[in-house]
Amino acid sequence: QVQLVESGGGLVQAGGSLRLSCSASGRTFSSYGMGWFRQAPGKEREFVGAITWSGSNTYYTDSVKGRFSISRDNAKNTVYLQMNSLKPEDTAVYYCAAERGGSGSDYAEAYDYWGQGTQVTVSS
Repeated sequence: QVQLVESGGGLVQAGGSLRLSCSASGRTFSSYGMGWFRQAPGKEREFVGAITWSGSNTYYTDSVKGRFSISRDNAKNTVYLQMNSLKPEDTAVYYCAAERGGSGSDYAEAYDYWGQGTQVTVSS
């Protein structure tokens, strides 16, 4: 079983920043696309962004464009989500996911492996 472990969540004030990490074990992910999703209480899981693991393309949902950025360090089997200018509506559990196609996707059904999530809480 491939394991994805998120870290870096916490409580921050509006306008602050957090950097989430997703570390993979069990396999290498050099050819996997990686995505970030989030889920707030009572709401459906929402796409945040994605990155092609072996490429250089990134994709973001409109609500985070210009504030969030995804990067990767293949040598460490780790992807990052840098979150700036955080807003209270960003409060959610954030999940990373990996898909074998390698291209990244904004659909949760495309992903094969999921982490357990890390809580991000933004106060006003």
